[in-house]
Amino acid sequence: MRVLVVEDETALAEVIRAGLTDEGFAVDVQHTGTDGLWAATENPYDVVVLDIMLPGLNGYEVCRQLRSRGVWTPVLMLTAKEGEYDQADAFDLGADDYLIKPFSFVVLVARLRALVRRGAPVRPVVLTAGDLAVDPARRQVSRAGQPVRVTAREFALLEFLMRHRGDVVSKTQIIENVWDAHFEGDPNIVEVYVGYLRRKIDQPFGRTAIQTERGMGYRLAADGG
Repeated sequence: MRVLVVEDETALAEVIRAGLTDEGFAVDVQHTGTDGLWAATENPYDVVVLDIMLPGLNGYEVCRQLRSRGVWTPVLMLTAKEGEYDQADAFDLGADDYLIKPFSFVVLVARLRALVRRGAPVRPVVLTAGDLAVDPARRQVSRAGQPVRVTAREFALLEFLMRHRGDVVSKTQIIENVWDAHFEGDPNIVEVYVGYLRRKIDQPFGRTAIQTERGMGYRLAADGG
């Protein structure tokens, strides 16, 4: 099994390399995010051990770029950061596991073997409606081949509409799935965000994908409008 370790602390990287080698892994080591990204892109690995605080590119950006390039090798983030938001960021950007320093080497090996057994995940399906495309894994939107920048909330709304394309969804359904079931704000927030999306994915392209069904809700045209 071939492992890439991307860790800027030379002593720690050597300890991990030596330990994994003793466990039967073939190990390559890189010390910067830039070199780690290059190695993970150019070589076939079974798993990547990736520190977050790296020179060049941080681990979050390395992971994001790997996924954006279609590299789905399992990634285990190895870091001194232990906040729940740090962990959430890692998973949102495509990491498969997260281990906090200082760590048990036995646990590291067990988690790496588990990731290797699981293998690289199948690339998530890109949602499409005509020439409108939403990639849930890369968190990217494009229209007619052109990238469209959206906020996190706009993306969540668009993804929900795309997953129900062709169907009418009510404001209540949208709020429960894009905000949450306990949302106590003005339900007209849905209209506001639908307007934002229309100005980004429809109007510049002369399309009308997001349709208002009076008294019922909204429908995203299955053919992309």
